[in-house]
Amino acid sequence: MSYNLFLGIILLVAVILILIVMVQNPKGGGLSSSFGGGGAQSLGGVQNTNNFLDKTTWTLAISLFALILLSNFSIDRGENKGPILKETLNGIEATTPAPVTPDTTKETEQ
Repeated sequence: MSYNLFLGIILLVAVILILIVMVQNPKGGGLSSSFGGGGAQSLGGVQNTNNFLDKTTWTLAISLFALILLSNFSIDRGENKGPILKETLNGIEATTPAPVTPDTTKETEQ
């Protein structure tokens, strides 16, 4: 159940991050210049809009990374919590391979 909650939050943060990146004004103009025509200065009427968008982008990116890592711990792995490798190697006998001998018949024929 908690994994589904993490998944929903991850998707929400990812969509918000995509929208924030699309609104940013790159050097050549961007999506934000089409909203109001004046670039980042007219968006919200604040001079420091680019600084806010940069901080928001980094905050969302770091939180997305942290949520993805934390969601790993909430995955239901069933009742088996032990090492899987130990159980898969049961019943396999330890045998040594036969030594490889070089094929000398080709050299004598020539």
